[in-house]
Amino acid sequence: MATKSATTTTLTSKQVQKALSKARDVTPEEEKALRMRHGAPVELKAPLPRKAAENSEAGDELLLMELQLLKAYRAHQAAQQGKSKTVAKPRAAAAVARPTSANRAKDKIVRALRKKR
Repeated sequence: MATKSATTTTLTSKQVQKALSKARDVTPEEEKALRMRHGAPVELKAPLPRKAAENSEAGDELLLMELQLLKAYRAHQAAQQGKSKTVAKPRAAAAVARPTSANRAKDKIVRALRKKR
């Protein structure tokens, strides 16, 4: 009786990562399982995959939402950069400038904690 020698190979996380970057017929669930099993990280610079079909109504809506979010994020970044360049306000003036109706519950909790001291 002839016996076959079993050869086992050990895959490294880099090998799995390289193979997954080339594979096109792997489902997202399979890819997750392989990454978890072998500790292969996700490529951080890779673009996110599109979920909607090309030239579909859902794809157009997602693109519109993405553009709106990007515009809002850029406006937020510009506002944050503008804040960091301005001179800091005194504490009393900052408290007066803050709208109380939006933070009413928070202000109530802060006052109660201050009274406990």
